[in-house]
Amino acid sequence: MEVVLILVAIQGLLGAFDTLYHHEFTEKLPWKESARKELLIHGIRNFFYFVIFISLAWVEWHGAYAYWFGLIFCLELGLTLWDFVVEDKTRKLPATERITHTILTLNYGMVLAVMAPQWYAWLQQPSAFVGVNHGFLSWIASLYALGVLLWTLRDLSSAMRSKKQSLPELVLDVPQQRFLITGGSGFIGKKLCQALINAGHEVTIFCRNNEKTAGQLTGRFTLVNQLDSLNTAFDVIINLAGEPISGKRWNKKRKALLLNSRLNITQALVDFIQRSEQKPSLFLSGSAIGYYGTSPEQIFTENTNAADNSFPHQLCAQWEQLALSAEQYGVRVVTLRTGVVLGLDGGALPELLVPFDLFAGGTFGAGQQWMSWIHMHDFLGLIAHIINQPSIQGAINATAPTPVNNAEFSRVLGKVLKRPSKLSIPEANMKILLGEMAEELLLKGQHVIPEKALASGYQFQYASLEAALKQLLGK
Repeated sequence: MEVVLILVAIQGLLGAFDTLYHHEFTEKLPWKESARKELLIHGIRNFFYFVIFISLAWVEWHGAYAYWFGLIFCLELGLTLWDFVVEDKTRKLPATERITHTILTLNYGMVLAVMAPQWYAWLQQPSAFVGVNHGFLSWIASLYALGVLLWTLRDLSSAMRSKKQSLPELVLDVPQQRFLITGGSGFIGKKLCQALINAGHEVTIFCRNNEKTAGQLTGRFTLVNQLDSLNTAFDVIINLAGEPISGKRWNKKRKALLLNSRLNITQALVDFIQRSEQKPSLFLSGSAIGYYGTSPEQIFTENTNAADNSFPHQLCAQWEQLALSAEQYGVRVVTLRTGVVLGLDGGALPELLVPFDLFAGGTFGAGQQWMSWIHMHDFLGLIAHIINQPSIQGAINATAPTPVNNAEFSRVLGKVLKRPSKLSIPEANMKILLGEMAEELLLKGQHVIPEKALASGYQFQYASLEAALKQLLGK
């Protein structure tokens, strides 16, 4: 039995790594609407693991009870196979998670092989639960049992809490418009595409991975992989393509990727507009409030003259300049200077939810840096507003009218989640881990006001941060 418990200890260690690193910190499964079924499977399987671990530590199931113990093993194995199928349908597993799952499967096979003779011996005994004590190994197994029991409750409660996020109804003045969209599989793009499809518009998505994009949408849409041979006329072109700017250190190679992933596709769209016989009425291209640089005191509007040498400013300035070159072909061009978009399928919010959910939430550094945010519904609503308002052109700030500093954002998030928000990640640690990216995006910020959106009559549905977070988190 000692060999079985050693293998179980290895299984528990690997399982803890898989749960914490992959499910919690990398994939943020407890807050993903697409992970409800996977979380339900995890919760039930974890309960079976609890029974297995605590039994191997302290109890032998003799006689007829051994059949029930064997059934628990079989059910756990069946749930694991089902989990593999669900995972492949709902998300792309990183290489480390696939490797971990392979090792877990091999180790579990060894547990079954070593356990089989012991289980057969239990069958020969009179039916009874017999107490045992394997010393230190029993306590190790008990520790793992406690851990999986806690995650049973977490996964099941997350599955019950999870709900499909609603999409706003996009009301456009002109029905059945033809849209060409880049970045349609991204955090914002997939929501925009689905909302336009739901509203009955013709949506064509330029993408690199047809399978990934198609798996995220429902309804009628068209996928294309190149623009050179595209002869379709479009009413509106929306450019949201680009590698995510946060999450990784900005080395020279990373900066080149961030820049080229935006400029190359934008240039391709401008070239497409140039050769199109029927020009679109609007070219809406992405940008970010990083255009303004950072400041603890200054308030930025669309009329602010930016004079900054930071990488975010340089990236956004080149991106906007290239998009605005389409104006020479008689096309209205709008560049969306986007703030922190709040949603559960990506962006900054899921990154913040994990530590808060585990009672470890707080600020980045002193927390005085500004966070100019916007709810996903308002971001999509603002796009519809821009399409409907021909007078809007040039840069427009896609942020809510009530920015807050990081300390206030953390306080409100803690209040909504009913979690403490007193901790702080030291600035020095963040700079060591993430370098320039941490300094420019996380430790500094900008107080941005959507002056042009307000002046043109857009009414924000979520002007209050607390209301926005309550809607997203179902509180």
